[in-house]
Amino acid sequence: MKNFINTRVLPPIMKFVNTRPIVALKDGMVISLPFIMIGSVFLLLASFPVPAVANWMDAMGLTRFWTQAYNASFGIVSVFAVIGIAYQWAKSEKVDPLPSGLTAFVGFLIIMNPTSAVMNGSKTIVSANQAPNLLSGYIDRVWLGGQGMIAAIIIGLITGWIYSWFIKKKITIKLPDQVPPAVAGSFVALIPAAVISTLWLCVYIFFEKVANTTLTQWIYATIQTPLQGISDSFGGILIMTILVPFFWFFGVHGSTLVGGIVGPILQANALENAAIFKKFGYVDAEHGGHIVIQGLFDQFSTVTGAGMTIGLVVFMVFFARSQQLKSIGKLTLVPGIFNINEPVLFGVPIVMNPMLAIPFFIMPPLSAGSTYLLIKAGILPYLNGVQVPWTTPPVISGFLIGGWKIALWQAIILVISFFVYWPFARSYDKMLYKQEQQAKK
Repeated sequence: MKNFINTRVLPPIMKFVNTRPIVALKDGMVISLPFIMIGSVFLLLASFPVPAVANWMDAMGLTRFWTQAYNASFGIVSVFAVIGIAYQWAKSEKVDPLPSGLTAFVGFLIIMNPTSAVMNGSKTIVSANQAPNLLSGYIDRVWLGGQGMIAAIIIGLITGWIYSWFIKKKITIKLPDQVPPAVAGSFVALIPAAVISTLWLCVYIFFEKVANTTLTQWIYATIQTPLQGISDSFGGILIMTILVPFFWFFGVHGSTLVGGIVGPILQANALENAAIFKKFGYVDAEHGGHIVIQGLFDQFSTVTGAGMTIGLVVFMVFFARSQQLKSIGKLTLVPGIFNINEPVLFGVPIVMNPMLAIPFFIMPPLSAGSTYLLIKAGILPYLNGVQVPWTTPPVISGFLIGGWKIALWQAIILVISFFVYWPFARSYDKMLYKQEQQAKK
């Protein structure tokens, strides 16, 4: 099995993951994370879960300030994505990356029209159908958030590729060496930026004249919505969560690999939940809420680390007899609370260890799958779309992403992880203890 995986399965997967588009996508999306975290804080403040505090902030006029900060960070995450992806593509090509990112941003704005109705209370001032014509020059924030995510990815990748091609082929304006570098650099970007901007303008004209829509809306309807639907399913969450420990078992960073591919879709789901939460103070299916979002993936499949190994760590600290597991357990307990478990993966080890493979594979889909079913049944609330730093300890993270019920369920899941790992860890511990005793003789 080891030879088959290493020679047949992993090479094509790693080749795909290390292609320039996937690397640019993965690294470009990382740029948006600080702003997502900042925006999440203001989202919580704008829709504070304690009514008395929320009412007080409303009375003081603070809520609109929290909303302003949210709209300028979390609310425009597609802007960070399109700039970041084109930036990273150019950077990997050893090309000045900033003009590439800015060119992608211009293209992203060119291809969209305003589509949101303008309201005055309950009265419609400008309908959604009238918006493209009456609001010319107006940038609709709807498409700068989650609904524009896949369009941002596509435009970022295409722009990064074309821009880098122009620069590497030296199809640029070259000024004399006496010209200051800052001025010369701006002229280097002129031809590729002009060509690419014109390209996106032609695309905009084509979709408006032929399809009576925009590229952004077309991508959202035909690509992003189906992808979000596939990911937002019981089967989808099971596949995603079992792939992470599967790759980790063979020593490949499964969290980064799987997260880099499915992350943009889960982020789009989370952004839509966040928008619903901001508007209504809660998320449900009736308003288009998603069950499978980034928070579910992070906090119910990789919390305390890939494989949810906190149950194994607790066994090692309090119940192991072998010195090997006891010593590793003491070293890994605190990092595990902060979702760092590489010492467990490589120290126990779990990597390439068939005696611990079963609980390592089972625990993430068991946790995330059961959470999905409980949310679907209405026992647990939908997650609010807030994204917390990945080192946030469990239970605290559960409360932030969904309230006290999610925090309580997360605590129960962590207790369950102990019993899932216990029989396998005990057998492994007995084997190690026996080996240690024989070594002493």
